[in-house]
Amino acid sequence: MEGSSLRHGLVILLTILQFTTYIALSLADIPFHTQRNIEYIKSSCSTTTYPRLCYRSLSIYASKINTSPRLLVHTALNVTLKASKSTSRLMIKISRIHGLMPRVAAAMADCIEAIGDSVDELQQSIGELGHIRRSNFSLTMSDIQTWVSTALTDEDTCMDGFAGKAMNGYAKTMVRKRIVKIAHLTSNALALINNFASTQSNLP
Repeated sequence: MEGSSLRHGLVILLTILQFTTYIALSLADIPFHTQRNIEYIKSSCSTTTYPRLCYRSLSIYASKINTSPRLLVHTALNVTLKASKSTSRLMIKISRIHGLMPRVAAAMADCIEAIGDSVDELQQSIGELGHIRRSNFSLTMSDIQTWVSTALTDEDTCMDGFAGKAMNGYAKTMVRKRIVKIAHLTSNALALINNFASTQSNLP
């Protein structure tokens, strides 16, 4: 009885040991690929105006991006688009607050329209990126650069409407915080797009 229990215990111990060894060996393979992908993102982000934001927003997608310039750009645009849509929804909610000063309400309406345009331009860019080939690379990249540049201008236009101390208050504070972030994300995406546009070597 005692011998049976001992053998049973040894079997369990051996099974656990084999399992932990397998896990350890499996995990040993991850750091190399993950580190390579992360280093690629860090290196690419170093060419942007806001490298820390760039790295923070993209490094969580390292396994998806791998070391592909196209996927890097695609992910940067998607991250920017998601933030822009979220900001647009927030501004619509704020615009419905009763008691907004007429100037603030007007600026908010203009801002909602500008960010809506920015969202459209980012969506167009993402769509075109999916159809890019060596044969249409230069023309398509030029279109994408134009759209993303225009999106950045739209975001700046939004903030211009809240200039001046008379516009200070909750609405301006909330809008500025969000708009600055998406403007920085858009700027970073544009920098990565410009880098991608400078080479065709990564296309199929």
